[in-house]
Amino acid sequence: MLIDCDDCEMQHTDVCDDCVMTCLLDRSQGAVVLDLVEERAVRNLQEAGLAAATRFSPVSGGTGSV
Repeated sequence: MLIDCDDCEMQHTDVCDDCVMTCLLDRSQGAVVLDLVEERAVRNLQEAGLAAATRFSPVSGGTGSV
């Protein structure tokens, strides 16, 4: 899983404030890369209601993927 907030149309919106990437990593720049085990762990936390959803929504022409 590759999430680059610079490729997300929700960046700098209220939705961004409730994204799991913002909550878990409080990153300021650069892409977030999760391996398969980390991706499954995040998904399990989300499904259990213990982590916010991934709100990544790529802008058209962006390079990020979910």
